[in-house]
Amino acid sequence: MATVAHLTTRTPRVSVEELLKGFHPSPRFGEVSFASYRPDPAQPSQAAAVRALQSFGSTIGASNGGFFSRIFGSKPTSRAGIYLDGGFGVGKTHLLASLWHAAPGPKAFGTFVEYTNLVGALSFRKTVDALSSYRLVCIDEFELDDPGDTVLMSRLMRELADAGVKLAATSNTLPGALGEGRFAAVDFQREIQVLADQFDVVRIDGEDYRHRGLPAAPQPIPTHELDSRMNAEFDGGVVAVDDFADLMKHLAGVHPSRYRQLIDGIDGVVWKDVHTIESQAVALRFVVLADRLYDKDVPILASGVPFDELFTPDMMGGGYMKKYFRAVSRLTALAREGQTHEPS
Repeated sequence: MATVAHLTTRTPRVSVEELLKGFHPSPRFGEVSFASYRPDPAQPSQAAAVRALQSFGSTIGASNGGFFSRIFGSKPTSRAGIYLDGGFGVGKTHLLASLWHAAPGPKAFGTFVEYTNLVGALSFRKTVDALSSYRLVCIDEFELDDPGDTVLMSRLMRELADAGVKLAATSNTLPGALGEGRFAAVDFQREIQVLADQFDVVRIDGEDYRHRGLPAAPQPIPTHELDSRMNAEFDGGVVAVDDFADLMKHLAGVHPSRYRQLIDGIDGVVWKDVHTIESQAVALRFVVLADRLYDKDVPILASGVPFDELFTPDMMGGGYMKKYFRAVSRLTALAREGQTHEPS
């Protein structure tokens, strides 16, 4: 039998110290390395990306244009950062985490939203002070969702680079195109260009590995069969069982910076009556939860609509489409793992 828990009854509180301690790769990428990355032979850019990151990693900890270089007039030999641009599921996070594991500390690894949340918790200046002592700051899933984020991350990256911190980022959008389709990016071109100027761009081509040669996502389970499937799949584990509509309401009262703690100790998730999300605000919050579930490799059993119908057609074709496609890809992988034991 599985032990039943409910995410809708959890309201985790997280201290600033806990936020800082959490800036490391998730368990999914806790032991990855450049050697464990498997480049697709049909996509030479993948092997080239490994070589580029290894070369970049060799510069971490060396003199790189920090305070004394500026004082004495020497110029850095390369930009402060490296930026992995590519589609979904080509291994960008694997490579970013491999760089983090290989680099000397102190160092930080987090998603874009985790850094913006850190600024909200600490203040901008305290965040700069805390991260300026690091040798490497890794930013996964770099996306700009509004003008405030554009200005904030532009300043943060510039000040960290000026302090001699090496930067590494992943995204599905080239640095100069960040923000396009979300707001009037042309009005913030200066800040966007500052971001672009911090990075050398490495393109990674390829097909979403989560779908290479694997069957389509399993169909949703009838609601009346969820309990028996849950006990069969998660016998002896702790399973978060929630009505999907209730969960969406509950997430509105939990800051996304706490979603990692929200699912602590959960071995599986069961969602009853999944429905298409029609509110953009609700959808964006849910994307963060999907990312945290994928980070911790939490299998999913669900009834209702299939995950490729989770977001409206307008959302899937709008300014945030990359976030939604990533969420669908990851949730599909977790559903496949929960229902057919396919590795995610």
